[in-house]
Amino acid sequence: MADIKLFNINGKVKELESGTVTLERELQNIIEKNMHTFFGVTFLQSEYKTTDGGRMDSIGIDENYCPVIFEYKRSMNENVINQGLFYLNWLLDHKDSFRILVIEVLGLEKSKLIDWSKPRVVCIANDFTKYDESAIKQMNRNISLIRYKKFEN
Repeated sequence: MADIKLFNINGKVKELESGTVTLERELQNIIEKNMHTFFGVTFLQSEYKTTDGGRMDSIGIDENYCPVIFEYKRSMNENVINQGLFYLNWLLDHKDSFRILVIEVLGLEKSKLIDWSKPRVVCIANDFTKYDESAIKQMNRNISLIRYKKFEN
């Protein structure tokens, strides 16, 4: 996949340099504040704690009322998919916990609309390996690998 190039075209054309965020939390904050715009997902909670001591980076619910788990990595990391799948398995075993969260944030009526047929994991990182891309094609799960680039400001 070719890298995206952006240019400033005010006056003299200048290519903008791409890079990564300094901290993973910076990426997480940007996505959480704009989750609906970027992904059509309503943000529910940051750092959602699981009963096994883990924490999902972000959790939301999409326009079809399917749960969506977000995992972020500042750069390339081979564990992001495994981590997302771990949290997805936990969530499928703890549907009542998610329902309570939806009740707290969106209300009882919205919680009755939760659709467990296509829960999703969105992994966001600076890059992924060819093995990551191949692996998700073999899995019978709804997993998205999203590359991000930060361009200057």
